[in-house]
Amino acid sequence: MPCLAAGIQRLLRLLSRALGTLMIAAVRLYQLTLSPLLGPRCRYWPSCSSYTLEALQVHGPLKGGLMALRRISRCHPGCEGGIDPVPGGPSEQLCREDPELDEQFRCRTDEPAPDER
Repeated sequence: MPCLAAGIQRLLRLLSRALGTLMIAAVRLYQLTLSPLLGPRCRYWPSCSSYTLEALQVHGPLKGGLMALRRISRCHPGCEGGIDPVPGGPSEQLCREDPELDEQFRCRTDEPAPDER
C-alpha cells in the first residue's frame, strides 16, 4: 500500500509540474506575441503577465494560477493600480528592500502623520 501511495504522489507531482510548465509557456507566448502589439496597459507593477509568471514559479500551478486570475480580474480601467508584488516572491523582496516604500508598498512621504504633529 505505501508503494501505491508513493506512486500516486509522484504522478501528481509530475502532472503539477507539467501543468505549470504549460501555463508558463502560454504566458511567455503571450508576452512575446500579443503583448508588444497591445502596448503597456497594466495598472500594476509588476505587470499582470510578469505577476502570473512569478506566481506560477513561486506557488505552483494551482495556487499561482488562482492568484493570477484574482490579479487579472482586478486590473481594469476603474482600478487605481499600484505596486502589487507576489507574496513570497522576488518582487516582494525588492519592495521590502526599497527604502522609498512603506510596509504597504506605497511611497513614503516626508510629512509626519497627523498624530505626530
